[in-house]
Amino acid sequence: MNKLLALGVMCLVAAGSAFAQQRPQYTQYTLNNYLANPAITGIEDYADLKLGTRHQWSGLEGAPQSYYVTLHMPINKPSSGGAYQGRRTGGLAKEASMKPSNIYRRSRSHHGFGLMAMSTETGPLKRGSVSASYAYHQPITRTLKVSAGVQPGIIQYSLDPAKVKLANNSLHDPAIYDGRANEVKFDLSMGLWLYSRNFYAGVAGAQLVPSKRQLLTDNTPSDNDGALQQHYYVTGGYRLDVAPYISLIPSVMVKMAQPSPASVDATMKVVYGDRLWAGVTYRHEESVAAMAGINISHLLDLAYSYDATTSPLGQASAGSHEVVLGFKLRNTRKVICPEWAW
Repeated sequence: MNKLLALGVMCLVAAGSAFAQQRPQYTQYTLNNYLANPAITGIEDYADLKLGTRHQWSGLEGAPQSYYVTLHMPINKPSSGGAYQGRRTGGLAKEASMKPSNIYRRSRSHHGFGLMAMSTETGPLKRGSVSASYAYHQPITRTLKVSAGVQPGIIQYSLDPAKVKLANNSLHDPAIYDGRANEVKFDLSMGLWLYSRNFYAGVAGAQLVPSKRQLLTDNTPSDNDGALQQHYYVTGGYRLDVAPYISLIPSVMVKMAQPSPASVDATMKVVYGDRLWAGVTYRHEESVAAMAGINISHLLDLAYSYDATTSPLGQASAGSHEVVLGFKLRNTRKVICPEWAW
């Protein structure tokens, strides 16, 4: 009985992320698509450092809490700002920064390298991961580029027995205390990214090596051998300059992880003067979110979002909070707003 109860707790905890996906989800995916697609690696002229945290379903005991740090940078990339000269740089007036230049610079291929560390705690279960990424960016035309990326890493699962409540506390259940819940698995992500000045589209896969997880095995047909779920992401966005100071950016992300149902995020952002932005996100049958951010300088930017839960969990939680702090290191061109990953 104790084993069944402990197993049920662990399966419930593993399903703590929305729609039972094993990887954490982030409302502000447009700020850091690198979290889902390694082909982003090194897309900008500077080293992009981001620190993020998400507290999901605030007020609900054992709800997921995620933290991450990402860093990626270009290698052997000419500091030309891409195909267009002078777009969204700190030294230009706003009117000039919102208009494409008619002067093209020759675009060349380049490489990118990145690192990522992430930690998620859901009740007694912890999931930590570290990875490194490489991407190759190749121009197709003067205004269009494509990149491909790969990201190997490791995932560690651990269980805190002190947070597991058994039916009979006087017994030490082997399913909890024999160490089977503490595992290290190999992870592999791959992705493609097609982008230009005003649009992007990408596809990526994560956890492509479905290593078996002992702690989830329950010998049922739906168990899938306790393997890591393969996750797939399809992303797209478009930037429309509607006025010298104002841009509209609709975007969408579709997340798939069998046997979980697909999750769809649709976002609309408004950017003012490349400095301030605000937006709303709708996650199908799960939440509605409001978010805002500021590009403080060519070094620092900050963003916050709040999710109002529309699923039944909304009756027991006070919503979700997410904060992202970004640093543009080695930003010699003093870029204020990202030129390619906006």
